[in-house]
Amino acid sequence: MTAGYDCIVVGGGPAGATAATDLAYAGHHVLLLDRAGRIKPCGGAIPPRLIRDFEIPDHLIVARVTSARMIAPSDNRIDMAVDRVGDGSFVGMVDRESFDEWLRARAASAGAARCTGRFDRIERDGDGRAVVVHHDPDGIEHKTRARCVIGADGARSRVARAAFAEAEQTPCVFAYHEIIRSPANDDARFDRDRCDVFYQAALSPDFYGWIFPHGDTASVGVGSAWKGFGLRDAVGRLRAQAGLGQCETIRGEGAPIPLRPLRKWDNGRDVLVTGDAAGVVAPASGEGIYYAMVAGREAAGAVAEFLRSGDPKALRLARRRFMRENGRVFQILGIMQHFWYRNDRRRERFVTMCEDSDVQDLLWPAYMNKRLIYAKPLAYLRIFAKDMRHLLQTAV
Repeated sequence: MTAGYDCIVVGGGPAGATAATDLAYAGHHVLLLDRAGRIKPCGGAIPPRLIRDFEIPDHLIVARVTSARMIAPSDNRIDMAVDRVGDGSFVGMVDRESFDEWLRARAASAGAARCTGRFDRIERDGDGRAVVVHHDPDGIEHKTRARCVIGADGARSRVARAAFAEAEQTPCVFAYHEIIRSPANDDARFDRDRCDVFYQAALSPDFYGWIFPHGDTASVGVGSAWKGFGLRDAVGRLRAQAGLGQCETIRGEGAPIPLRPLRKWDNGRDVLVTGDAAGVVAPASGEGIYYAMVAGREAAGAVAEFLRSGDPKALRLARRRFMRENGRVFQILGIMQHFWYRNDRRRERFVTMCEDSDVQDLLWPAYMNKRLIYAKPLAYLRIFAKDMRHLLQTAV
């Protein structure tokens, strides 16, 4: 049994590393426990608000995306400029291998202790305090006391499953991507400043495929909740379709991605989950980095209040505050995914609808800054009318 901590954070991705950093900066004794060599499949897009709010340095931005292309089932292609107001806006792209490690290193520089190992279970000592049991890379078991545990260990969180029965039923999209060597700068097949999103059943029957630039590399991936759907084969088809089949494959990664926040994030005692473990990935878009880091920050705030007051009810603040700011967005995106991703006919209408300038003028500022733009009420009315027309056309 090793010395105790105020909090043990299990999982060193964006949510866990952010929570550990904030708690350490606040003066708490924190241990960050992370598995070795784990990289989540992720397109790597981060909006300007994340860069600002979490002080992400320029050297981690491997590409600056200035446009997006949506490809419909008919191969109709809609190009959208990211900068809608002329302020030079861009979507930052990061590689999760280096990005996540930088976040973990920042937590350590803030004062958090780092430990490499695999979480096994939570036991209780004679005083009822949590004891985290993990195995190091050599397979040796270690036990460490903690006043509180944060589970940030992914969609199939072992911490969440130990604390809440609901975690077993979390709906997920299964994602797989390959990091490839980008074609040469003058290669017409590939635009290093553009994200391509494919809404085609052959690539994903219920989600989408993507090609996201990472400078000298690129992420090519697909997601689907359909059991038995061949994700690796679909990525191969996507690469062939885009003329990227001969590019060098650097690595491949797969993992489940949750698409619904858990109804409960804490056990009412001393365990709290956050990030993917809490289900905070946006439906429809699959955006996870921003929401993971926001959830990690809320988890740190709730745990700090718990450590100060000793009242387990303080842990509820993490979910309450996160959902107050983001719950409506998750609800709307969930409805959108359920309806528009159902078949290729609806996907075709969805891509066509996104060609509309009113839609783009509201979509991009909302994505970039994570807030709705209310300055154009007539645009909302026009979008509503156009949306209803497309909905009716899919119903006939």
